[in-house]
Amino acid sequence: MTDYRRLRVALLGAGAVGSQVASLLRRHGDELADRAGATLELVGIAVRDLDAPRETDLPKELFTTDAESLIVGADIVIELMGGIEPARTYLLQAINSGADVVTANKALLATHGPEIFDAADQVGAQVYYEAAAAGAIPIIRPLRDSLAGDRVQRIMGIVNGTTNYILDRMDKEGAEFADVLADAQALGYAEADPTADVEGYDAAQKAAILASLAFHTAVPLDAVHREGITRIDKAMMDAARHAGYVVKLLAVCERIADNGGAAGEAISVRVYPALVDSEHPLATVHGANNAVFVQAEAAGNLMFYGAGAGGVQTASAVLGDVVSAARRHIAGGVGVGESTRANLPVVDIGRVTTRYQITLEVDDQAGVLATVAGILSDGRVSIATVEQTVAGEDADIARLVIGTHKAREQDLSETVERLAASGVVERVVSVLRVEGD
Repeated sequence: MTDYRRLRVALLGAGAVGSQVASLLRRHGDELADRAGATLELVGIAVRDLDAPRETDLPKELFTTDAESLIVGADIVIELMGGIEPARTYLLQAINSGADVVTANKALLATHGPEIFDAADQVGAQVYYEAAAAGAIPIIRPLRDSLAGDRVQRIMGIVNGTTNYILDRMDKEGAEFADVLADAQALGYAEADPTADVEGYDAAQKAAILASLAFHTAVPLDAVHREGITRIDKAMMDAARHAGYVVKLLAVCERIADNGGAAGEAISVRVYPALVDSEHPLATVHGANNAVFVQAEAAGNLMFYGAGAGGVQTASAVLGDVVSAARRHIAGGVGVGESTRANLPVVDIGRVTTRYQITLEVDDQAGVLATVAGILSDGRVSIATVEQTVAGEDADIARLVIGTHKAREQDLSETVERLAASGVVERVVSVLRVEGD
């Protein structure tokens, strides 16, 4: 074996991903050394509970509860603890001690990314986070490096495996949300408290990270519009299928015109359930898989697809970052900072323009459709298609499924409020955006 320089690697966290990272580092150490040009010595694993059960068989002497001592002297620190604190404190300590850091902590980066990246810039360290946005899918490097000379116009991503699994089964089997969620929890796809997934918080964190990279602008998490999937039901899935769509929870990041801004453009970052044409590549993403669809000015359309979660899958992305960090240590020089100098404004969702599908329950009598059409027209919302059916067993109530041409979100929202108060509309069943045109 080649006599490589030895680099000390400290691991913080030994959950599903951390245990796999430690196991793979030990099992494939010689092969990773050949790729990195350095021997990667796992010097310790910081955990909260020394006696907690682990998914892999690791030597007990590697474990410690003293993370700060482990960080001191490490060349590379891998943070897989999750959460904000103490992860933030430990990462800053590692950076200030001269280490490069690898993290899969989307919540931390979405909340404190600028602080962490600035700390790394100050000392010439590097932050690697390929596993933070879409599990095993390589998307961070393509956005940060491969497309650095292009202009990304739009990103649409299925970045949460739990919600994709739920919506996919609802579409294929005609199942109800609550039933599929219970199955997802039994299979381990969803947590006992699934709020972060089904209410869109997890996807919003990833959207903030992707938008920051794609548009070279720091995007705060509170600027991301977020909606979850808990209101999606079988009737909505059936209506979508009938119209040639599937429902997906999408993270959408795009450039939009902004005549009031210095650059003449702004960005919108949002997460919500949307209708995707059944012929679009994102419509074929099934199960718990993730996919990111990128539209760039010169490169055109690019699709990144694969496992968005899972211990060993995510460990693959983490170890890729570890090898990159090791190569940088061997080559020397300062780390490459994050590019956020575009500083584009992030606009409210009211400025977004897209198409919509509006489902209404209305009085089944003459003149109702004309009244509804008039309200939409007055609100600058143009009708593209209308389908009318009887709503359930009530022959006096009709269901209208209205497809619109592109309209501004603010106009659409105000128009739906007027429809709800019109006297002819019994209930606004749903309003779904149409994405992927």
